[in-house]
Amino acid sequence: MRPGPGLSRRALLAAPLVLLAPGARAEGTALRVATIDWALLETLLGMGITPVAAAELVLFREVAVEPPVPPSVVDIGLRGAPNFEALRLTRPSLIFSSNYYAEMEPTLRLIAPVETLSIYRTGDPPFGRAEAAAERIGVVTGREEAARALIARVSAQIAAERQNLASHAGRPMLVLNLGDSRHFRVFGADSLFGEVLTRLGLANAWGERTSYAASAPIGLEALARFPDAFLVILRPVPPDAARVLSTSALWNALPNVRDRRFAVLDSVDPFGGLPAAARFARLLGAALRAEGEAAGRGGDLG
Repeated sequence: MRPGPGLSRRALLAAPLVLLAPGARAEGTALRVATIDWALLETLLGMGITPVAAAELVLFREVAVEPPVPPSVVDIGLRGAPNFEALRLTRPSLIFSSNYYAEMEPTLRLIAPVETLSIYRTGDPPFGRAEAAAERIGVVTGREEAARALIARVSAQIAAERQNLASHAGRPMLVLNLGDSRHFRVFGADSLFGEVLTRLGLANAWGERTSYAASAPIGLEALARFPDAFLVILRPVPPDAARVLSTSALWNALPNVRDRRFAVLDSVDPFGGLPAAARFARLLGAALRAEGEAAGRGGDLG
């Protein structure tokens, strides 16, 4: 599903407040918000707001991993086809959604007011929009301080990692997902990962155009064009790909692989919010620091 036009940061903050159910923002009253979008779920949890309902929580826990989702949150099924009755039964006073789910907004509005916040759109770097989304959530929930705290915390975490990685400044990185043993997708400058690399003082080796924050599948042989790049491979790695690549002459002949200049990071949501940015920075920082202690630590594809 390709993203449609979204709001600018200024527009997100200047838009009229949605009308919440009576008492939804009252001091000391538990917020009854729900969300369809994973990036917004991350943001809510990162602000200390536990929604009453969210979508695809089993998969979220595997892909995004953090922040942890409390067991009280009701799983309303697929993001693209949520169980509206289950959502209604949680009695939300506000539903957060994004441009990905615009077609279901009329139905969602029959349940509760909807606040649509879009972090990802073609050609628009998402980090600032993720910050704007947090600020907007703070405004409509009365948790402005929590939003500021999340933004400051993530900024400080990335700044600390940048300082720790000063010896790697300008080092070229190639961040990718393995699709199978012959194809991968790489994350460009307009991706969340691409922006985090820049903020860490690292270089994104992929300078070509990307589409919607990540390229279309690319042949594995293209990696040969980046012999100096440190390969950052994000889990999950398909089991078949791990098995085939372990004995692949092409894969093992790549200078990066031969010299163990690669790491396999635990899963991070490629289309997450500020918590995903912080998680990626932390995992990458740990992998680069470990490289000096034991070359290729974390480099097994399995």
